[in-house]
Amino acid sequence: MNEQGSKKLQIATMEKLERFDTLRGKQVQPGEFWDLVVLTAVDDNQREAYELQISEKLGRKEIPLGISYHVFSDPPGAKIGNGGATLYSLQRLEDIYGKALGGYRILLIHAGGFSQRLPNASALGKIFTPMPLGDPLYQMLELKLAVFVDLPKHMKPGVLVTSADCIELYSIAEDENIRFDRSGFTALAHPSPISIGTTHGVFVLDQKEKSVLADMEYRTCLHFLHKPSVKKMHENGAVCKSQDSCMSLLSDAEFVYTDSTYYVDYNTAMSLLSLFREVGPLGCEIDAYGDFLQALGPQATVAYTNNTANVTKQESNLVEMRQKIFHCLKGTPLNLVALNHSKFYHIGTTTEYLFYLTEDPCLRGELGLYKVLGYSQHFSFKVCCVMLSDVKPGCSLTPGSVVEYCRLEAGAHVGGRTILSGCWVGAGLKVPDGTFMHSLCVNREGQTGFVTVTFGIEDDLKKSVGSPANMEGLNLFGASLVECLAKWGLSPESLRFSGDTSSCSLWNACLFPVCPDMRNSFSLTLEMLQPGGSTVTLPPGTKLMSLQEALQCKNLEEMLKYRKKLMEDVKMKKWS
Repeated sequence: MNEQGSKKLQIATMEKLERFDTLRGKQVQPGEFWDLVVLTAVDDNQREAYELQISEKLGRKEIPLGISYHVFSDPPGAKIGNGGATLYSLQRLEDIYGKALGGYRILLIHAGGFSQRLPNASALGKIFTPMPLGDPLYQMLELKLAVFVDLPKHMKPGVLVTSADCIELYSIAEDENIRFDRSGFTALAHPSPISIGTTHGVFVLDQKEKSVLADMEYRTCLHFLHKPSVKKMHENGAVCKSQDSCMSLLSDAEFVYTDSTYYVDYNTAMSLLSLFREVGPLGCEIDAYGDFLQALGPQATVAYTNNTANVTKQESNLVEMRQKIFHCLKGTPLNLVALNHSKFYHIGTTTEYLFYLTEDPCLRGELGLYKVLGYSQHFSFKVCCVMLSDVKPGCSLTPGSVVEYCRLEAGAHVGGRTILSGCWVGAGLKVPDGTFMHSLCVNREGQTGFVTVTFGIEDDLKKSVGSPANMEGLNLFGASLVECLAKWGLSPESLRFSGDTSSCSLWNACLFPVCPDMRNSFSLTLEMLQPGGSTVTLPPGTKLMSLQEALQCKNLEEMLKYRKKLMEDVKMKKWS
Protein backbone atom coordinates (compact mmCIF):
# COMPACT_ATOMS: atom_id res chain seq x y z
CA MET A 1 0.00 0.00 0.00
CA ASN A 2 1.43 3.39 -0.91
CA GLU A 3 1.87 6.06 1.74
CA GLN A 4 -0.51 8.53 0.08
CA GLY A 5 -3.28 5.94 -0.10
CA SER A 6 -2.80 4.99 3.54
CA LYS A 7 -2.92 8.63 4.62
CA LYS A 8 -6.12 9.18 2.66
CA LEU A 9 -7.79 6.22 4.37
CA GLN A 10 -6.57 7.42 7.75
CA ILE A 11 -8.03 10.91 7.24
CA ALA A 12 -11.39 9.51 6.11
CA THR A 13 -11.54 7.19 9.12
CA MET A 14 -10.58 9.94 11.56
CA GLU A 15 -13.41 12.09 10.21
CA LYS A 16 -15.92 9.29 10.81
CA LEU A 17 -14.64 8.70 14.34
CA GLU A 18 -14.89 12.41 15.10
CA ARG A 19 -18.45 12.58 13.76
CA PHE A 20 -19.46 9.59 15.85
CA ASP A 21 -17.86 11.11 18.96
CA THR A 22 -20.19 14.12 18.59
CA LEU A 23 -23.15 11.70 18.79
CA ARG A 24 -21.99 9.65 21.80
CA GLY A 25 -24.30 10.25 24.72
CA LYS A 26 -26.40 12.74 22.73
CA GLN A 27 -30.06 12.60 21.73
CA VAL A 28 -29.87 12.09 17.98
CA GLN A 29 -32.35 13.84 15.72
CA PRO A 30 -34.61 12.00 13.24
CA GLY A 31 -32.64 11.22 10.09
CA GLU A 32 -29.32 11.87 11.80
CA PHE A 33 -28.54 8.25 12.71
CA TRP A 34 -30.01 4.76 12.56
CA ASP A 35 -33.64 4.39 13.60
CA LEU A 36 -33.04 0.91 15.00
CA VAL A 37 -29.88 -0.99 15.93
CA VAL A 38 -30.31 -4.76 16.26
CA LEU A 39 -27.86 -7.29 17.68
CA THR A 40 -28.39 -11.01 17.23
CA ALA A 41 -27.57 -13.44 20.05
CA VAL A 42 -27.20 -17.20 20.06
CA ASP A 43 -29.50 -17.83 23.04
CA ASP A 44 -31.41 -16.11 25.85
CA ASN A 45 -28.36 -16.19 28.11
CA GLN A 46 -26.34 -14.20 25.58
CA ARG A 47 -29.29 -11.91 24.88
CA GLU A 48 -29.52 -10.98 28.57
CA ALA A 49 -25.77 -10.29 28.63
CA TYR A 50 -26.04 -8.01 25.60
CA GLU A 51 -29.09 -6.17 26.88
CA LEU A 52 -27.42 -5.49 30.22
CA GLN A 53 -24.27 -4.15 28.56
CA ILE A 54 -26.25 -1.92 26.20
CA SER A 55 -28.23 -0.59 29.15
CA GLU A 56 -24.99 0.24 30.96
CA LYS A 57 -23.56 1.90 27.85
CA LEU A 58 -26.65 4.09 27.56
CA GLY A 59 -26.37 4.96 31.24
CA ARG A 60 -22.72 5.95 30.81
CA LYS A 61 -23.59 7.84 27.60
CA GLU A 62 -21.12 5.85 25.49
CA ILE A 63 -23.48 5.39 22.52
CA PRO A 64 -26.07 7.65 20.85
CA LEU A 65 -29.34 8.13 22.72
CA GLY A 66 -32.86 8.52 21.38
CA ILE A 67 -32.93 5.41 19.20
CA SER A 68 -34.04 1.86 19.94
CA TYR A 69 -31.48 -0.89 20.51
CA HIS A 70 -32.82 -4.44 20.27
CA VAL A 71 -31.24 -7.83 20.97
CA PHE A 72 -32.91 -10.90 19.48
CA SER A 73 -31.80 -14.39 20.43
CA ASP A 74 -32.26 -17.33 18.11
CA PRO A 75 -35.40 -19.35 18.85
CA PRO A 76 -34.96 -22.61 20.80
CA GLY A 77 -34.28 -25.73 18.77
CA ALA A 78 -32.02 -26.39 15.81
CA LYS A 79 -29.31 -23.89 14.90
CA ILE A 80 -30.53 -21.46 12.23
CA GLY A 81 -27.30 -19.68 11.23
CA ASN A 82 -26.88 -15.96 10.63
CA GLY A 83 -29.30 -16.12 7.70
CA GLY A 84 -31.97 -17.61 9.92
CA ALA A 85 -31.14 -15.00 12.56
CA THR A 86 -31.68 -12.28 9.94
CA LEU A 87 -35.12 -13.63 9.08
CA TYR A 88 -36.09 -14.15 12.71
CA SER A 89 -34.98 -10.59 13.58
CA LEU A 90 -37.15 -9.23 10.77
CA GLN A 91 -40.08 -11.19 12.16
CA ARG A 92 -39.53 -9.82 15.66
CA LEU A 93 -39.21 -6.28 14.33
CA GLU A 94 -42.42 -6.53 12.33
CA ASP A 95 -44.21 -7.95 15.36
CA ILE A 96 -43.09 -4.90 17.36
CA TYR A 97 -43.44 -2.10 14.80
CA GLY A 98 -45.91 -3.39 12.22
CA LYS A 99 -46.22 -1.26 9.09
CA ALA A 100 -44.16 1.52 10.69
CA LEU A 101 -41.12 -0.68 10.01
CA GLY A 102 -41.40 0.42 6.39
CA GLY A 103 -40.09 3.84 7.38
CA TYR A 104 -37.06 2.72 9.40
CA ARG A 105 -33.38 2.43 8.58
CA ILE A 106 -32.06 -0.55 10.49
CA LEU A 107 -28.54 -1.67 11.32
CA LEU A 108 -28.47 -5.43 11.96
CA ILE A 109 -25.23 -6.71 13.50
CA HIS A 110 -24.71 -10.45 13.62
CA ALA A 111 -23.19 -10.96 17.06
CA GLY A 112 -24.39 -14.43 18.06
CA GLY A 113 -22.01 -17.28 18.79
CA PHE A 114 -19.60 -18.45 21.46
CA SER A 115 -16.39 -17.00 19.96
CA GLN A 116 -14.44 -20.22 20.38
CA ARG A 117 -11.58 -18.80 18.31
CA LEU A 118 -11.43 -15.64 20.47
CA PRO A 119 -12.52 -16.92 23.88
CA ASN A 120 -11.95 -13.65 25.75
CA ALA A 121 -15.14 -12.58 23.92
CA SER A 122 -17.10 -15.72 24.84
CA ALA A 123 -18.64 -14.48 28.09
CA LEU A 124 -19.66 -10.94 27.17
CA GLY A 125 -19.78 -11.17 23.36
CA LYS A 126 -17.52 -10.27 20.44
CA ILE A 127 -19.50 -7.09 19.77
CA PHE A 128 -18.32 -5.93 23.21
CA THR A 129 -14.64 -6.71 22.59
CA PRO A 130 -12.56 -3.66 23.56
CA MET A 131 -10.66 -1.62 21.00
CA PRO A 132 -7.86 0.82 21.92
CA LEU A 133 -9.81 3.86 20.77
CA GLY A 134 -11.76 6.72 22.25
CA ASP A 135 -12.54 8.02 25.70
CA PRO A 136 -14.54 6.32 27.10
CA LEU A 137 -12.95 3.25 25.55
CA TYR A 138 -14.53 1.91 22.38
CA GLN A 139 -15.75 -1.61 22.02
CA MET A 140 -16.51 -3.20 18.66
CA LEU A 141 -20.08 -1.89 18.89
CA GLU A 142 -18.90 1.72 18.96
CA LEU A 143 -16.42 1.07 16.18
CA LYS A 144 -19.11 -0.44 13.94
CA LEU A 145 -21.40 2.51 14.64
CA ALA A 146 -18.56 4.94 13.91
CA VAL A 147 -17.43 3.33 10.66
CA PHE A 148 -21.01 3.40 9.33
CA VAL A 149 -21.92 6.80 10.81
CA ASP A 150 -22.50 8.38 7.36
CA LEU A 151 -24.61 5.61 5.84
CA PRO A 152 -28.11 6.10 7.30
CA LYS A 153 -28.39 9.66 5.96
CA HIS A 154 -28.32 8.35 2.38
CA MET A 155 -30.28 5.15 2.83
CA LYS A 156 -33.88 4.35 2.02
CA PRO A 157 -35.83 2.29 4.58
CA GLY A 158 -34.38 -1.18 4.84
CA VAL A 159 -31.74 -3.21 6.63
CA LEU A 160 -27.95 -3.02 6.59
CA VAL A 161 -26.54 -6.44 7.50
CA THR A 162 -23.03 -6.67 8.96
CA SER A 163 -20.85 -8.84 11.22
CA ALA A 164 -19.61 -8.05 14.72
CA ASP A 165 -16.00 -9.11 14.19
CA CYS A 166 -15.18 -7.19 11.00
CA ILE A 167 -13.93 -3.67 10.42
CA GLU A 168 -14.60 -2.01 7.06
CA LEU A 169 -12.61 1.14 6.34
CA TYR A 170 -12.99 3.20 3.19
CA SER A 171 -12.49 6.63 1.71
CA ILE A 172 -14.48 8.24 -1.08
CA ALA A 173 -14.43 11.64 -2.77
CA GLU A 174 -15.59 14.54 -0.60
CA ASP A 175 -18.57 15.29 -2.82
CA GLU A 176 -19.77 11.66 -2.87
CA ASN A 177 -21.83 9.52 -0.52
CA ILE A 178 -22.59 5.82 -0.40
CA ARG A 179 -26.26 5.62 -1.32
CA PHE A 180 -28.49 2.69 -0.51
CA ASP A 181 -31.46 3.76 -2.57
CA ARG A 182 -31.95 0.92 -5.05
CA SER A 183 -34.34 -2.00 -4.86
CA GLY A 184 -33.05 -5.47 -4.05
CA PHE A 185 -29.67 -6.01 -2.43
CA THR A 186 -26.77 -3.54 -2.50
CA ALA A 187 -23.43 -4.88 -1.28
CA LEU A 188 -20.16 -3.21 -0.37
CA ALA A 189 -17.37 -4.73 -2.47
CA HIS A 190 -13.68 -4.58 -1.56
CA PRO A 191 -10.74 -5.17 -3.92
CA SER A 192 -8.85 -8.16 -2.50
CA PRO A 193 -6.05 -10.51 -3.52
CA ILE A 194 -7.32 -13.63 -5.28
CA SER A 195 -6.15 -15.76 -2.35
CA ILE A 196 -8.56 -13.90 -0.04
CA GLY A 197 -11.41 -14.71 -2.40
CA THR A 198 -11.11 -18.44 -1.65
CA THR A 199 -12.33 -17.86 1.92
CA HIS A 200 -14.87 -15.12 1.23
CA GLY A 201 -17.71 -14.28 -1.10
CA VAL A 202 -16.67 -13.00 -4.54
CA PHE A 203 -18.70 -10.82 -6.90
CA VAL A 204 -18.73 -11.39 -10.66
CA LEU A 205 -19.03 -7.93 -12.20
CA ASP A 206 -20.53 -7.05 -15.55
CA GLN A 207 -17.31 -6.40 -17.46
CA LYS A 208 -19.25 -4.57 -20.18
CA GLU A 209 -19.68 -1.71 -17.73
CA LYS A 210 -16.78 0.65 -18.08
CA SER A 211 -14.86 1.43 -14.91
CA VAL A 212 -14.80 5.13 -14.07
CA LEU A 213 -11.46 4.89 -12.24
CA ALA A 214 -12.78 6.35 -9.00
CA ASP A 215 -12.59 5.62 -5.28
CA MET A 216 -16.20 4.44 -5.47
CA GLU A 217 -18.19 2.96 -8.34
CA TYR A 218 -21.73 1.65 -8.62
CA ARG A 219 -21.53 -1.63 -10.50
CA THR A 220 -23.84 -4.47 -11.49
CA CYS A 221 -23.14 -7.96 -10.18
CA LEU A 222 -23.99 -10.82 -12.53
CA HIS A 223 -23.74 -13.41 -9.80
CA PHE A 224 -22.07 -14.21 -6.49
CA LEU A 225 -19.52 -16.96 -5.77
CA HIS A 226 -19.28 -18.35 -2.24
CA LYS A 227 -15.71 -19.28 -1.20
CA PRO A 228 -14.74 -20.23 -4.76
CA SER A 229 -11.52 -21.87 -5.91
CA VAL A 230 -9.00 -19.81 -7.88
CA LYS A 231 -9.97 -21.78 -10.97
CA LYS A 232 -13.66 -21.03 -10.50
CA MET A 233 -12.97 -17.30 -10.09
CA HIS A 234 -11.13 -17.26 -13.40
CA GLU A 235 -13.73 -19.40 -15.19
CA ASN A 236 -16.58 -17.13 -14.06
CA GLY A 237 -14.88 -13.88 -15.00
CA ALA A 238 -14.55 -12.66 -11.41
CA VAL A 239 -10.86 -11.74 -11.74
CA CYS A 240 -10.14 -8.09 -12.56
CA LYS A 241 -6.94 -6.48 -13.82
CA SER A 242 -5.37 -3.76 -11.72
CA GLN A 243 -5.64 -1.21 -14.52
CA ASP A 244 -9.41 -1.74 -14.53
CA SER A 245 -9.87 0.44 -11.50
CA CYS A 246 -8.34 2.93 -9.10
CA MET A 247 -6.32 0.43 -7.07
CA SER A 248 -4.31 2.68 -4.77
CA LEU A 249 -4.41 0.24 -1.84
CA LEU A 250 -3.66 -3.01 -3.69
CA SER A 251 -0.45 -3.83 -5.51
CA ASP A 252 -1.61 -7.13 -7.04
CA ALA A 253 -1.83 -7.25 -10.84
CA GLU A 254 -5.05 -9.26 -10.54
CA PHE A 255 -7.70 -9.02 -7.86
CA VAL A 256 -11.30 -9.86 -7.03
CA TYR A 257 -14.08 -7.95 -5.31
CA THR A 258 -15.03 -9.60 -2.00
CA ASP A 259 -18.04 -9.17 0.26
CA SER A 260 -18.53 -7.67 3.72
CA THR A 261 -21.72 -5.72 4.47
CA TYR A 262 -24.90 -5.44 2.44
CA TYR A 263 -28.19 -3.55 2.35
CA VAL A 264 -31.64 -5.00 1.66
CA ASP A 265 -34.46 -2.64 0.78
CA TYR A 266 -37.69 -2.90 2.79
CA ASN A 267 -39.80 -4.62 0.12
CA THR A 268 -37.20 -7.31 -0.53
CA ALA A 269 -36.78 -7.86 3.20
CA MET A 270 -40.54 -8.34 3.51
CA SER A 271 -40.50 -10.90 0.69
CA LEU A 272 -37.94 -12.92 2.63
CA LEU A 273 -39.97 -12.50 5.81
CA SER A 274 -43.09 -13.81 4.06
CA LEU A 275 -41.15 -16.92 3.06
CA PHE A 276 -39.91 -17.35 6.63
CA ARG A 277 -43.42 -17.12 8.05
CA GLU A 278 -44.63 -19.58 5.43
CA VAL A 279 -42.04 -22.30 6.12
CA GLY A 280 -42.20 -22.00 9.91
CA PRO A 281 -39.26 -23.24 12.02
CA LEU A 282 -36.21 -23.59 9.78
CA GLY A 283 -34.63 -26.75 11.15
CA CYS A 284 -31.32 -25.97 9.39
CA GLU A 285 -28.58 -23.35 9.28
CA ILE A 286 -28.97 -20.65 6.64
CA ASP A 287 -26.03 -18.43 5.70
CA ALA A 288 -26.85 -14.74 5.36
CA TYR A 289 -24.16 -14.46 2.68
CA GLY A 290 -23.90 -17.72 0.76
CA ASP A 291 -27.59 -18.63 0.83
CA PHE A 292 -28.97 -15.16 0.11
CA LEU A 293 -26.42 -13.61 -2.24
CA GLN A 294 -25.94 -16.67 -4.46
CA ALA A 295 -29.62 -16.40 -5.41
CA LEU A 296 -29.15 -12.90 -6.82
CA GLY A 297 -28.13 -11.44 -10.14
CA PRO A 298 -29.09 -12.31 -13.74
CA GLN A 299 -26.66 -15.24 -14.00
CA ALA A 300 -27.65 -16.94 -10.71
CA THR A 301 -28.77 -20.55 -11.05
CA VAL A 302 -30.25 -23.03 -8.62
CA ALA A 303 -27.17 -25.27 -8.88
CA TYR A 304 -25.49 -23.86 -5.76
CA THR A 305 -28.29 -25.14 -3.53
CA ASN A 306 -26.90 -28.68 -3.76
CA ASN A 307 -23.33 -27.66 -2.90
CA THR A 308 -22.77 -28.44 0.78
CA ALA A 309 -18.96 -28.39 0.72
CA ASN A 310 -18.76 -25.44 3.12
CA VAL A 311 -21.49 -26.70 5.47
CA THR A 312 -20.36 -27.81 8.93
CA LYS A 313 -23.42 -29.93 9.63
CA GLN A 314 -25.91 -30.72 6.89
CA GLU A 315 -29.54 -31.04 7.92
CA SER A 316 -31.96 -33.01 5.77
CA ASN A 317 -34.01 -29.98 4.72
CA LEU A 318 -31.09 -27.65 3.91
CA VAL A 319 -31.22 -28.09 0.13
CA GLU A 320 -35.01 -27.70 0.10
CA MET A 321 -34.79 -24.48 2.13
CA ARG A 322 -32.05 -23.09 -0.11
CA GLN A 323 -34.19 -23.77 -3.15
CA LYS A 324 -37.13 -21.92 -1.61
CA ILE A 325 -34.88 -18.94 -0.91
CA PHE A 326 -33.57 -19.07 -4.48
CA HIS A 327 -37.06 -19.00 -5.99
CA CYS A 328 -38.10 -16.24 -3.57
CA LEU A 329 -35.16 -14.04 -4.59
CA LYS A 330 -34.80 -15.10 -8.24
CA GLY A 331 -34.51 -12.03 -10.45
CA THR A 332 -33.70 -9.71 -7.54
CA PRO A 333 -30.85 -7.37 -8.48
CA LEU A 334 -27.50 -7.43 -6.70
CA ASN A 335 -26.11 -3.91 -6.90
CA LEU A 336 -22.54 -3.24 -5.89
CA VAL A 337 -20.81 -0.29 -4.30
CA ALA A 338 -17.24 -0.99 -5.35
CA LEU A 339 -15.10 0.69 -2.71
CA ASN A 340 -11.82 0.82 -4.57
CA HIS A 341 -10.11 2.65 -1.75
CA SER A 342 -11.04 0.37 1.15
CA LYS A 343 -9.70 -2.18 3.61
CA PHE A 344 -11.47 -5.07 5.29
CA TYR A 345 -10.24 -6.51 8.59
CA HIS A 346 -11.47 -9.64 10.36
CA ILE A 347 -10.71 -9.75 14.08
CA GLY A 348 -12.22 -13.03 15.17
CA THR A 349 -9.30 -15.17 16.36
CA THR A 350 -6.62 -14.86 19.03
CA THR A 351 -3.87 -14.53 16.42
CA GLU A 352 -5.77 -11.81 14.53
CA TYR A 353 -6.51 -9.97 17.77
CA LEU A 354 -2.83 -9.97 18.75
CA PHE A 355 -1.57 -9.02 15.31
CA TYR A 356 -3.92 -6.13 14.66
CA LEU A 357 -3.76 -4.61 18.15
CA THR A 358 -0.02 -4.95 18.78
CA GLU A 359 1.83 -5.29 15.50
CA ASP A 360 0.04 -4.33 12.28
CA PRO A 361 1.16 -0.83 11.24
CA CYS A 362 -1.69 -0.45 8.73
CA LEU A 363 -4.71 -0.72 11.03
CA ARG A 364 -2.79 1.15 13.71
CA GLY A 365 -2.27 4.07 11.36
CA GLU A 366 -5.74 4.00 9.81
CA LEU A 367 -7.54 4.04 13.17
CA GLY A 368 -5.00 6.28 14.91
CA LEU A 369 -4.35 3.68 17.60
CA TYR A 370 -0.93 5.11 18.37
CA LYS A 371 -2.53 8.01 20.26
CA VAL A 372 -4.34 5.70 22.67
CA LEU A 373 -1.29 3.49 23.07
CA GLY A 374 0.67 6.48 24.33
CA TYR A 375 2.83 7.34 21.32
CA SER A 376 2.97 10.77 19.74
CA GLN A 377 3.33 9.65 16.14
CA HIS A 378 2.98 6.68 13.81
CA PHE A 379 5.36 3.86 14.69
CA SER A 380 6.15 0.43 13.28
CA PHE A 381 7.36 -1.63 16.23
CA LYS A 382 5.41 -4.11 18.37
CA VAL A 383 3.75 -2.88 21.53
CA CYS A 384 1.86 -4.36 24.44
CA CYS A 385 -1.73 -3.18 24.07
CA VAL A 386 -3.11 -2.37 27.53
CA MET A 387 -6.82 -1.53 27.76
CA LEU A 388 -8.65 -0.51 30.92
CA SER A 389 -6.17 -2.20 33.24
CA ASP A 390 -4.56 -1.20 36.54
CA VAL A 391 -0.85 -1.97 36.16
CA LYS A 392 1.22 -1.41 39.29
CA PRO A 393 4.85 -0.22 39.24
CA GLY A 394 7.54 -2.74 38.45
CA CYS A 395 5.48 -4.82 36.03
CA SER A 396 7.05 -5.94 32.76
CA LEU A 397 4.81 -6.27 29.72
CA THR A 398 6.34 -7.91 26.67
CA PRO A 399 5.51 -6.30 23.31
CA GLY A 400 3.11 -8.31 21.19
CA SER A 401 0.65 -9.01 24.01
CA VAL A 402 -2.82 -7.72 24.94
CA VAL A 403 -3.88 -6.96 28.52
CA GLU A 404 -7.55 -6.00 28.93
CA TYR A 405 -9.66 -5.40 32.05
CA CYS A 406 -6.89 -6.69 34.33
CA ARG A 407 -5.27 -5.85 37.64
CA LEU A 408 -1.53 -6.49 37.71
CA GLU A 409 0.18 -6.23 41.08
CA ALA A 410 3.77 -5.07 41.49
CA GLY A 411 6.44 -7.06 39.68
CA ALA A 412 4.08 -9.13 37.53
CA HIS A 413 5.45 -10.24 34.16
CA VAL A 414 3.46 -10.85 30.97
CA GLY A 415 5.19 -12.85 28.23
CA GLY A 416 5.01 -12.22 24.50
CA ARG A 417 2.07 -13.21 22.25
CA THR A 418 -0.14 -13.45 25.32
CA ILE A 419 -3.73 -12.39 25.99
CA LEU A 420 -4.82 -11.63 29.55
CA SER A 421 -8.49 -10.77 29.94
CA GLY A 422 -10.35 -9.95 33.14
CA CYS A 423 -7.55 -11.34 35.34
CA TRP A 424 -6.16 -10.35 38.75
CA VAL A 425 -2.44 -11.12 38.55
CA GLY A 426 -0.72 -11.37 41.92
CA ALA A 427 2.59 -9.70 42.77
CA GLY A 428 5.61 -11.21 41.06
CA LEU A 429 3.69 -13.77 39.02
CA LYS A 430 5.07 -14.59 35.58
CA VAL A 431 2.83 -15.47 32.64
CA PRO A 432 4.74 -17.40 29.95
CA ASP A 433 4.86 -16.56 26.24
CA GLY A 434 2.05 -17.64 23.93
CA THR A 435 -0.56 -17.92 26.66
CA PHE A 436 -4.26 -17.11 26.77
CA MET A 437 -5.78 -16.56 30.24
CA HIS A 438 -9.26 -15.32 31.05
CA SER A 439 -11.06 -15.18 34.41
CA LEU A 440 -14.82 -15.58 34.77
CA CYS A 441 -17.13 -15.17 37.74
CA VAL A 442 -19.51 -18.12 38.10
CA ASN A 443 -22.46 -19.17 40.23
CA ARG A 444 -21.98 -22.62 41.70
CA GLU A 445 -24.38 -24.27 44.12
CA GLY A 446 -25.72 -20.91 45.24
CA GLN A 447 -22.27 -19.43 45.80
CA THR A 448 -20.09 -17.09 43.78
CA GLY A 449 -16.78 -18.47 42.54
CA PHE A 450 -14.11 -17.73 39.95
CA VAL A 451 -12.64 -19.80 37.14
CA THR A 452 -9.55 -18.86 35.14
CA VAL A 453 -9.23 -20.73 31.87
CA THR A 454 -5.97 -21.02 29.97
CA PHE A 455 -4.98 -22.23 26.52
CA GLY A 456 -2.12 -21.79 24.11
CA ILE A 457 -2.63 -18.95 21.63
CA GLU A 458 -2.47 -21.50 18.80
CA ASP A 459 -4.72 -24.10 20.47
CA ASP A 460 -7.81 -25.17 18.54
CA LEU A 461 -10.78 -25.13 20.93
CA LYS A 462 -13.15 -26.35 18.21
CA LYS A 463 -11.24 -29.51 17.33
CA SER A 464 -13.14 -32.46 18.77
CA VAL A 465 -12.85 -36.22 19.18
CA GLY A 466 -15.71 -38.69 19.34
CA SER A 467 -15.29 -39.82 22.94
CA PRO A 468 -13.16 -39.26 26.08
CA ALA A 469 -11.23 -42.39 25.15
CA ASN A 470 -9.78 -40.52 22.15
CA MET A 471 -8.57 -37.47 24.08
CA GLU A 472 -4.97 -38.09 23.01
CA GLY A 473 -6.08 -36.44 19.77
CA LEU A 474 -6.47 -33.10 21.58
CA ASN A 475 -3.48 -30.81 22.10
CA LEU A 476 -3.04 -28.19 24.81
CA PHE A 477 0.03 -25.92 24.72
CA GLY A 478 1.58 -28.10 22.04
CA ALA A 479 1.35 -31.31 24.08
CA SER A 480 -1.28 -34.02 24.07
CA LEU A 481 -4.02 -33.56 26.64
CA VAL A 482 -3.09 -36.94 28.16
CA GLU A 483 0.47 -35.69 28.78
CA CYS A 484 -0.86 -32.52 30.41
CA LEU A 485 -3.12 -34.52 32.72
CA ALA A 486 -0.19 -36.68 33.80
CA LYS A 487 1.82 -33.57 34.61
CA TRP A 488 -1.03 -32.30 36.77
CA GLY A 489 -1.37 -35.60 38.60
CA LEU A 490 -4.70 -36.42 36.96
CA SER A 491 -5.66 -39.62 35.19
CA PRO A 492 -7.42 -39.56 31.81
CA GLU A 493 -10.30 -41.47 33.40
CA SER A 494 -10.85 -38.69 35.93
CA LEU A 495 -11.29 -35.97 33.29
CA ARG A 496 -14.90 -34.95 32.79
CA PHE A 497 -16.25 -33.39 29.60
CA SER A 498 -19.29 -31.15 29.97
CA GLY A 499 -22.27 -31.29 27.65
CA ASP A 500 -22.24 -33.67 24.70
CA THR A 501 -19.55 -36.31 25.33
CA SER A 502 -19.76 -37.48 21.71
CA SER A 503 -17.92 -34.23 20.92
CA CYS A 504 -14.97 -33.83 23.29
CA SER A 505 -12.75 -30.77 22.89
CA LEU A 506 -10.73 -28.25 24.86
CA TRP A 507 -13.92 -26.19 24.89
CA ASN A 508 -15.77 -28.66 27.11
CA ALA A 509 -12.84 -30.30 28.94
CA CYS A 510 -13.27 -29.71 32.70
CA LEU A 511 -9.68 -28.69 33.47
CA PHE A 512 -9.96 -25.47 35.43
CA PRO A 513 -10.42 -25.13 39.21
CA VAL A 514 -13.25 -23.11 40.75
CA CYS A 515 -11.89 -20.83 43.48
CA PRO A 516 -13.56 -18.54 46.01
CA ASP A 517 -11.70 -15.41 44.86
CA MET A 518 -10.34 -13.96 41.65
CA ARG A 519 -6.67 -13.65 42.60
CA ASN A 520 -6.34 -17.25 43.78
CA SER A 521 -8.21 -18.47 40.72
CA PHE A 522 -5.58 -16.92 38.48
CA SER A 523 -2.57 -18.12 40.48
CA LEU A 524 -3.87 -21.69 40.76
CA THR A 525 -4.49 -21.96 37.02
CA LEU A 526 -1.10 -20.36 36.37
CA GLU A 527 0.52 -23.23 38.30
CA MET A 528 -0.68 -25.53 35.52
CA LEU A 529 1.61 -23.69 33.10
CA GLN A 530 4.84 -23.96 35.05
CA PRO A 531 7.62 -25.90 33.27
CA GLY A 532 8.93 -29.15 34.66
CA GLY A 533 7.11 -32.05 36.18
CA SER A 534 5.68 -30.46 39.32
CA THR A 535 2.19 -31.66 40.15
CA VAL A 536 -0.51 -29.07 40.74
CA THR A 537 -2.01 -29.59 44.19
CA LEU A 538 -5.67 -28.65 44.34
CA PRO A 539 -7.43 -27.91 47.64
CA PRO A 540 -9.68 -30.79 48.77
CA GLY A 541 -13.12 -30.72 47.17
CA THR A 542 -12.08 -28.37 44.35
CA LYS A 543 -14.47 -28.58 41.42
CA LEU A 544 -13.08 -28.46 37.89
CA MET A 545 -14.98 -26.68 35.13
CA SER A 546 -14.73 -26.30 31.37
CA LEU A 547 -15.02 -22.97 29.61
CA GLN A 548 -18.33 -24.18 28.18
CA GLU A 549 -19.65 -24.92 31.67
CA ALA A 550 -18.33 -21.64 33.11
CA LEU A 551 -20.22 -19.72 30.43
CA GLN A 552 -23.44 -21.52 31.26
CA CYS A 553 -23.27 -20.45 34.91
CA LYS A 554 -21.43 -17.14 34.58
CA ASN A 555 -22.32 -14.35 36.99
CA LEU A 556 -22.70 -11.52 34.52
CA GLU A 557 -23.56 -8.86 37.09
CA GLU A 558 -20.39 -9.53 39.10
CA MET A 559 -18.21 -9.50 35.98
CA LEU A 560 -19.61 -6.13 34.93
CA LYS A 561 -19.35 -4.81 38.49
CA TYR A 562 -15.65 -5.73 38.46
CA ARG A 563 -15.17 -3.87 35.18
CA LYS A 564 -17.03 -0.83 36.48
CA LYS A 565 -14.86 -0.61 39.60
CA LEU A 566 -11.74 -1.14 37.50
CA MET A 567 -12.86 1.64 35.16
CA GLU A 568 -13.28 3.99 38.12
CA ASP A 569 -9.87 3.07 39.55
CA VAL A 570 -8.11 3.56 36.22
CA LYS A 571 -9.82 6.91 35.74
CA MET A 572 -8.89 8.00 39.26
CA LYS A 573 -5.28 6.94 38.70
CA LYS A 574 -5.19 8.83 35.40
CA TRP A 575 -6.25 12.08 37.03
CA SER A 576 -4.25 11.72 40.25
